[in-house]
Amino acid sequence: MAPRWQPGEEYNYGDVVQYEGAEYKIIQPHRSQGDWTPPETPALWGRMQGGGHGHRPHHESSGEWGEDHEPQRHHGYEKQPHQQERQHKEADPPSYPAPVVQPTKEETEKHWFDISDQRKKELEVGGGLLAGVAAIGAGYYAYKEHGKKEEEKKAHQWSLNNWIVESQARTQQWRSKTYNGPVAWVWNEGKSIPRDAIQGGEERGEHLYICRAYHEGGLMIGKACRVFEKGAVIGYKKDEIHLDKYEILVGDSQAVRWVHCSGQLILQGATLQGATPVEGGREPDGHSQYIAQAYHNEAVHPGKACETYGDGCFIPYDGTEKKVKEYNVLCYA
Repeated sequence: MAPRWQPGEEYNYGDVVQYEGAEYKIIQPHRSQGDWTPPETPALWGRMQGGGHGHRPHHESSGEWGEDHEPQRHHGYEKQPHQQERQHKEADPPSYPAPVVQPTKEETEKHWFDISDQRKKELEVGGGLLAGVAAIGAGYYAYKEHGKKEEEKKAHQWSLNNWIVESQARTQQWRSKTYNGPVAWVWNEGKSIPRDAIQGGEERGEHLYICRAYHEGGLMIGKACRVFEKGAVIGYKKDEIHLDKYEILVGDSQAVRWVHCSGQLILQGATLQGATPVEGGREPDGHSQYIAQAYHNEAVHPGKACETYGDGCFIPYDGTEKKVKEYNVLCYA
C-alpha cells in the first residue's frame, strides 16, 4: 500500500501516495505544503485508476553502442558499457497534462527572485514552474540539488524551464523557416546530429559540432558528436559533463567565419578585428560566453570564450577543462 500523503515532504518522480482512499502518482517533483493536497493540485499529482496500477515507468535508454559501430577508444570519447550503472534512476511519467498556469513572456525574462511570492505559488501549483522540464522527461536536471536551499532550487528550476521552453519555440521557428537569422540554437537529443549542424572541430576523423546546455545557473558551450557517451559534452569548473539533452548550432555555414584570437578576449578592442561574434552562452554570473575552437593534442575542439577568462579559452577534454591561449571565435561573416 502506498504511504499517505503528508505536507512538508519532498516528492520525486516515481512516488505514489494515498489520499482519502485514492492513490496518486507524481507528475512534477515538489515539496508539499498544507493546502497542496493531491485533489487540489492536478498539475502535481495524477489520480491512478484500477487500484493504483499505473503505466510502467519508462527509463532513459542506456546509450549502448550499436553492434555495427565500435568507435576507437581514445581521449575525448567514452565507450558505453553494455549495462550502464546509474547512481540515480528516475522514472519518467508516461504523459503530462498541460500546465494550468503558464508564465507570461515578461515573467520568463525575470529572475525567480523578482517574482512575487503569490505568483510563485500560482506557478508551482499550476505546473508552470516545470512545464518545459516535464515535457522532456524527468531525467534532465543539469544542476546538483544537494546542499541548495529550497528557493535556490526553485530559481534553478525556473531558469532551466525557461531555457527549455525558449529553445523548443526557437526550434519550431527554425524548422518552419520562420526564424530570422542565418544560424540558430535548436533543441537536440542523443547522438543524432542534424544535417545542418555547424561543424566546430574534428578529432580522429570524427566531426565535432557546437552545443550548449543549461548547467548550474549558466548556459555552457561545449561539443557534440555521434560517438560521445550521450551525445554532448560541456565543461564546468574543471569537470567534463556528458548530456543527452542540449542545444546544437545549425544554419548556413557560409554566413559565419572563425576569427583568430590570442590571450584575453576583449570585445571592445581589436581582438575580433571588428567582427560580430555569434550569440553563445552565459556564465552563472551573467557574463556572455562566445563560441570558441582551439587546437589541442592533434585535434580541434569547440569550446567557450569569455572576457573574464583571462588569457585563453576553455575546451572540455579528457574529463576536465583545458585552457588554450591561441583560439578562434565564431563570428558572422
